[in-house]
Amino acid sequence: MTAELGKYSDFEGLRAQAVALRREGLSRRQIRDRLQVHNNDLLNRLLGGEPPPEWTKRPNAKDDLRARARELRLEGKTYDQIQVELGCSKGSISLWVRDLPKPVRSRSAAEQARIAGRLRWDHELAVRDAERQKTKAEARSEIDTMTDATLLAVGTALYWAEGTKDKSYDRRETVTFINSDPNVIKVYLAWLRLLDIEPERLRYRLMIHETADIEGAERYWADLVGVDVAAFQKTTLKKHNPKTVRKNVGDSYRGCLVVRVSQGADLYRRIEGWWYGIVGAALIPGTPNRT
Repeated sequence: MTAELGKYSDFEGLRAQAVALRREGLSRRQIRDRLQVHNNDLLNRLLGGEPPPEWTKRPNAKDDLRARARELRLEGKTYDQIQVELGCSKGSISLWVRDLPKPVRSRSAAEQARIAGRLRWDHELAVRDAERQKTKAEARSEIDTMTDATLLAVGTALYWAEGTKDKSYDRRETVTFINSDPNVIKVYLAWLRLLDIEPERLRYRLMIHETADIEGAERYWADLVGVDVAAFQKTTLKKHNPKTVRKNVGDSYRGCLVVRVSQGADLYRRIEGWWYGIVGAALIPGTPNRT
């Protein structure tokens, strides 16, 4: 090194030449050959502080990946998301973006897992509901007509399930039907029309919890059966029990409608006869098959 400096005693002059050549865009090799400086340490001292020209820089194959990784990080993407998109290692991603702020996570990992589980369960419920509705639609299509004989049997069974009945210890040969399902009420009224029961013989009364919308329920049932609210008999109210947790609440709760047929003793006897006729004709254990 000492011998080399002795050869080039004018160091500052030599440095000025090297810097000038560097700024002209020459590479280290070109400057070395031009100035005949073959000692790397000396060449480094001569060019100290001078950046190399752009054309001498080697392109890095990962420069584009690095730039894209930084863009994705600034968009709030996680290491996993960046790795999936770019296909590079998390270690490289960490080096490239470690100076950037971490994305703000709006949900914890546990909450994300709960949401994912909820979405999967919602999908399963939707599939089940589709199957449920399909089965119902197929079954509904099997009932395309309703004959008078069928309606007679259906109405008789409905009454025997939901209507008042005569007992040997309590004679009540009256026709009184109670139900909360509007469709059941519609079928029951259709059955009464089949039996030629005049509308004037029908008496309506609402039974409902005292905390419900009584006036709204009365209007609903009056519209359903096609009469004026004023034609309803006095509503029967069920008193509220604070200890009872009721589930039949909300706008859909309208209580039960009571439909009574006046002068119904003879009709009741016929209903009872029809019912036991159905029982005798049905295939029940211990009876021979119908022919």
